[in-house]
Amino acid sequence: MGFKFPTAYTILFGLIIVVAAATWVVPAGEYDRAFNEELGREVPVPGTYKQVEPNPQGFTDVVLAPIAGFFDPDTYEANAVDVALFVLVIGGFLGVVTKTGAIDAGIGRAMKRLEGREQWMIPILMALFAAGGTIYGMAEESLAFYGLVIPVMIAARYDAVTGVAIIMLGAGIGTLGSTINPFATVIASNAASVPFTDGIILRSVILLLGWLACVAYVMRYAARVKADPSASIVADRKEENEAHFLKSHDEDAIPEFTTTRKIILTLFAASFGVMIWGVAVGGWWMAEMSALFLVSSIVVGVIARMSELEFTDTFVDGARELLGVALVIGIARGIVVVMDAGKMTDTILFWAEGAVQGLPAMGFINTMFGIEVGLSFLVPSSSGLAVLTMPIMAPLADFADVSRALVVTAYQSASGLVNLVNPTFAVVMGGLALGRVPYDRWLKFMWPLLVILTLMIMVLISVGTLLG
Repeated sequence: MGFKFPTAYTILFGLIIVVAAATWVVPAGEYDRAFNEELGREVPVPGTYKQVEPNPQGFTDVVLAPIAGFFDPDTYEANAVDVALFVLVIGGFLGVVTKTGAIDAGIGRAMKRLEGREQWMIPILMALFAAGGTIYGMAEESLAFYGLVIPVMIAARYDAVTGVAIIMLGAGIGTLGSTINPFATVIASNAASVPFTDGIILRSVILLLGWLACVAYVMRYAARVKADPSASIVADRKEENEAHFLKSHDEDAIPEFTTTRKIILTLFAASFGVMIWGVAVGGWWMAEMSALFLVSSIVVGVIARMSELEFTDTFVDGARELLGVALVIGIARGIVVVMDAGKMTDTILFWAEGAVQGLPAMGFINTMFGIEVGLSFLVPSSSGLAVLTMPIMAPLADFADVSRALVVTAYQSASGLVNLVNPTFAVVMGGLALGRVPYDRWLKFMWPLLVILTLMIMVLISVGTLLG
C-alpha cells in the first residue's frame, strides 16, 4: 500500500503537538499593545518586544487545544465557535437550495439555449461556476456537475479535459478571487480583525482578470481539440471516453427551470447581497449572518413546498456536509491558542519582523504570497489555512505599513492558485477521477496557466501596495 497524504485534521493536530513542543524551547516574549482606532483593537507596537516568564504547554493543553479553539474552557469566552456555527448554518442553506434543483436547472437551461453554439457554453458556464466560487467557495459541490457538463462537451466534439477545466477552473478562479466567500475571505478577515469588505475592489479585479485568462486558455485549447482531436491530452482515451460519457448522458435528468426555481435562485443571490449590506452598513457579524441564512433556508423551503420533515432533514444533511470544515476551524484555532498560551506568538512575530525588516511594501506582500503558497500544499482547506496563518501574518502587515486586507488577498489568492492542482485537495483528485483525466496530464495542461496566474497575482498585489 502506497503512501497516502494525511488529512487536514491530522496535519493540524500534528501542528498542535509540534507547537506545544516548541513552547519548551522557543523563548517566551511579548510586545506592548496599543489601541488602533482604525482596526478597533489593540495591536503590537514595533520595537517593544521583550522576553517574559515561559509557560510551556503539556499533554493536557494539547488535548484541550481543539476545544479551546472554539471557546475558552476557563472563561467560556468564544474563540471560533461563532464562525463554526455560521459554517454549519450556511451548509444547511446550501443543502436546501441544492435539494430544490434550482442550481442544476439554471445551468441546464443555459446549456440547452446554447445548443449548436457550444463554444459559448465555456465562458457562460465558467462564469456561473466562478460566481459559486467567489460567493460561497464552491468546491465539493462542483463534483455533482461533472456528469452533466462533460457529456455535453464530448458531444460537441471537445474532450473530457475541456469539461473538467470548465468546472474546476471556473469554481477555482472564483475561489482564488473570492469577494464574499465565507470560507475564505470572511474567515480570514475575521482572523485578521478587518471587515471582509476591505479590499473587495482589488479582489474583484483579480477575479475578473483571472476569469478572462482561464476562459481564453480553455477556449483556445477546446478550439484546437475540435479542429484536431489528436491535440487532446487524452487523445488516446477518445473512444473509451465517448463510450463512457455519452452512454450515461441523460438530458431528461436535467431539472426543469420552473418559475419556482427561478424565484429560489433570485432569493439565493439576494441573500448574499443582504449579507454584504448587513456587514458593510448594518454592523452585522457572525450571529446576524447566521440568522439571515437560517431565515433564507426556511423561506426557500416554504417556496419549494417542502414538508417540515423534508426541510429539517435536508438542512441537517447540508450542515453535516460542512461539519468537517467547522471542525477544521476549531482545530486550526487551537494552534493559535497553544501558541498564545505558551507566549511564543509574539516571539515568532519578532523573528518574522526581523526577516521582513527593511523590505519595501512590494517585497513584503510578495514574500507573504510565497509563504502562503507553500503552506497551501500542506493545508488545502482554505478555512483551516486562514485561521492558522492570519493571526500571525496580519500583524506583520502593521510593521510593514501594508493593509491587513491586502494580506488576506495574498492568502486567498495563494490558496486558490495551489488548489487548482493540489494533490492533497480532494476536489482536484475527485474531479479528475470523475473526468477520467490522469493527474500528470492535468499538470501538463495547467502549468502554463499557473505561470500566467502567478505573475498576474504578484503584479496586482504589488499595485495594491501602491494604492494603499
